[in-house]
Amino acid sequence: MALAIMIDGVAYGMVLFVIAVGMSITMGLIRVVNLAHCGFAMMGGFACAAFIGAGVRFELAVVLAVLATAAISVPLERVLLRRVYGRSELDQALLTLGLVYVLIAGCNLLHGERVTELPLPAYMTGPWTLLGLVFQRYRLVLIVAGAALAGLIWLILERSDYGLKVRAAVDNTSTAQTLGINTSFLYTSAFAFGSGLAAFGGILGSALMPMEPSYALNYLVIVLAVVTVGGLGKIGGTFAAAVLLGVVDTAAKYLLPDAAATAFYLVMFAVLIVRPQGLFGRSLT
Repeated sequence: MALAIMIDGVAYGMVLFVIAVGMSITMGLIRVVNLAHCGFAMMGGFACAAFIGAGVRFELAVVLAVLATAAISVPLERVLLRRVYGRSELDQALLTLGLVYVLIAGCNLLHGERVTELPLPAYMTGPWTLLGLVFQRYRLVLIVAGAALAGLIWLILERSDYGLKVRAAVDNTSTAQTLGINTSFLYTSAFAFGSGLAAFGGILGSALMPMEPSYALNYLVIVLAVVTVGGLGKIGGTFAAAVLLGVVDTAAKYLLPDAAATAFYLVMFAVLIVRPQGLFGRSLT
């Protein structure tokens, strides 16, 4: 039982991480409250389903859906979100929440109100036996993919020239511009990167978090909780918070199903009481 809870909890946590880390980037690095973030996860899932329905292989469909979502996010950032950079959090929240309802209406128009399932390839489904223990392949794929992606994101943001420029632009935009850094490109690319991650998370976790038009609102609070507990803009913090909350939520569903949601938020409250800025926190201001 304990091993099953741990594996299922970590797998769920990895899905939360892949989706939430994009929001952490946009809120912590670009410093914009993006409540539409889960809408990009929903967009990626529905786009992947559409590509698969058109006969595209699953792996290629995932790549195309992620790229399409990232591409769509670029004009949205330049035309809409850029207008509220530097303005109050309320202005940013109202704009992005309005975008959520536009995305929901669009999904309802294109797909209806039904739940859309993504057919997973055979190597991601079924049981897998190791040392006499039986595991679900899907959970193990989630864990491996999430851990690998966490390492890749950390390398990009912490060890690459691009990541250095992004952090410099965030810390002091005027100085970065004086040094010749194209901050406009950095903000747009970081937003597209975060949106693409959300799309990949939506696809990856579609069996745990089903694709439906209300997806963007259903999981918004959960993803916000992960970002807040981890600390804005902190990749390690987001990873730790996602795993912690994923395991807590899964354990509660196994042991105390009626109190699962309560346990999730109690842990969140406990962390924020001790660490108001999150596990590895920094504030928006």
